[in-house]
This record gives sequence, C-alpha cells and structure tokens, in this order.
Amino acid sequence: MEFRYLGGSGLKISEISYGNWLTHASQIDSDVAVACVHAALDAGITTFDTADAYADAAAEVVLGEALAGQRRESVEIFTKVYWPTGPKGPNDCGLSRKHVMESINGSLKRLGTDYVDLYQAHRYDTETPLAETMLAFADIVRQGKALYIGVSEWTADQIRAAKALADELHVPLISNQPQYNMLWRVIEGEVVPTCRELGISQIVWSPIAQGILSGKYLPGQDLPAGSRAASRVGANLAERIASEQQTLERVQLLKPMAAELGLTMAQFAIAWVLQNDNVSAALVGASRPEQITSNAAAAGVRIPAELMARVDQVLGDSVVRDPALTAKRAPQQRPC
Repeated sequence: MEFRYLGGSGLKISEISYGNWLTHASQIDSDVAVACVHAALDAGITTFDTADAYADAAAEVVLGEALAGQRRESVEIFTKVYWPTGPKGPNDCGLSRKHVMESINGSLKRLGTDYVDLYQAHRYDTETPLAETMLAFADIVRQGKALYIGVSEWTADQIRAAKALADELHVPLISNQPQYNMLWRVIEGEVVPTCRELGISQIVWSPIAQGILSGKYLPGQDLPAGSRAASRVGANLAERIASEQQTLERVQLLKPMAAELGLTMAQFAIAWVLQNDNVSAALVGASRPEQITSNAAAAGVRIPAELMARVDQVLGDSVVRDPALTAKRAPQQRPC
C-alpha cells in the first residue's frame, strides 16, 4: 500500500481506501462485511469511509464493529452528514447547526469511537446559510469530535466559499469527495483546478463506475448472477447498463491495455484515477474479501502517458465532462 497527503494537511491516508456505501447492512451480510474490512486491513488499507445515511445508519454500526479491537490511532475513519436519518422529520437532514451537531454524536456512538478523522458535508444545503454550517463544523473540530472537515459533490464556487470561511474560523477544510472515473470526469474542468489552488484534494468514489469498468457487464448479454446490477439495490445501475450498450462495447476495448500492465480491468480503472495528482484516494467497496484484496493491488501502479491517451481515444464521447453536472445533479432543497 502507498499513502498520500490529504489536501494541504499533514494527514496521510491509504491511496486505496475502503468505502461501505451500498454494501454494509445492505447488499452483504454483517459477517461478510467484517471479513471484507479485515481483508482491507490485511492489504494495508488504513482509511475507511462511511456515512450516517448509508443503510439508514446501520453501515456505521457494522464498520464500527468490524474495526473494534484495532488500534484507533492506526486507522482513519471518515463519515458524513446531510441525507435524511432517523424518522426523517423536518430537521433530520441538511446542514443546519441542529442536524450537524446531533448527527456527529450519533455517528460517534454507532462507530464506537470518540472522534472521526474526517467529517464531511455529504451535499451542499441550499436551505442553510453556509456560515452556520461552517461554524457548526468548526465547533465539532474544537470539541475534538473531528480532526479535519471535508465536503462531497460541491461545486467549485461552493468549495471556494467554504474554504474562505474555514480559514477565517481556523479549521482545516482539506477534501472533496466526488464521483470520478474514466467515464465520469465532470470535476476535471473546474473542481480540480480550484481545489488544487486551495490545498484541497479529492477522495473519489465509484472509480470502477459501479462495476461497469470491470468489464463484467457485456453488451447484449444478461447481467451476471451475483453482480451489483443484478442485486436488489442495483435497479438504477441495471437501467444504465441497458441504455449504454455502446459504452459497454468500448469498455471491452480497454482489456488489452489492462493486460499490458498485468492488471485486471478493475485494477486498471482504480489506477487510472490515481494518476490525477489532485486525487488522494480511490474509494473501493467489496461484496467479497477477495475483491478488496485484488483491488488493493492497484496501489502504486503508474500508467504510461501513451496508455492514458489510448484510453481517451477508445472511450471517445462516452466520457462525460460537463462541469455543470455537479450542480445539476445536486439536491435543490433538503430531502426531508
């Protein structure tokens, strides 16, 4: 495993990090989830990312149980706040001071820890003044309940405004967590340049495009048994696969490139996002321990510039680059 600094801070995280969205307490049983976490630890992964909204807070419980017994200082635990939790009342979501302060306490209890290394705003809250949110985050840092703060899927302008307030409050805003992969590159035009300027780096989710870049979804064929798209939580992914047959065909053309480097398709996809110097970590999930072991082997891989260029040529207009999509896909009001 290799490690990278997160933003302009002194915090190092494993460049392959473990995320439990769609898996813990949802797609896989708790005993399998624990085995996956232990496989991640065995592979040298020290960074674990979750959120209070994953599986209606149950994912945090499972992660806490899986990490129980580990030396707390030897792992980095990240979680998030914004999406609805609890009975989903009018204050059970968003980034109001009330919800943020109550949510951190719930997350710490479920995770079985006194603090998280990184506390992230899971989306931007259009209904709460940014100054209110940032003051709440600053108070959480001063209380020792979080060491650093971050955001997820914020636009460049939102990140710039948040960083200005964080600097005034003397709290370390060091990360953004966006979707990023060979097919989805909307952060490259505006978010990445802004973050690079401000000393903020990316912790990217879906580096394998929910399995599409693994090459296992073949054009014109049934969904593989046991795959995420074929599972009870994969309806949206199945619809996407059905509508993007040309993309699936182009993805198959990446297989010889991965083979040139002695990599699986999934490893190639993970290594690709790590070529971006503003990316500190690629989040990977797993439904089986051997998946996380295999994906962790993407750490430290260097892809030659010639192969990077060939990826662009093969994928062509299947790549989505419009930076406006970060704002367009964001919630315009609180979802509770």
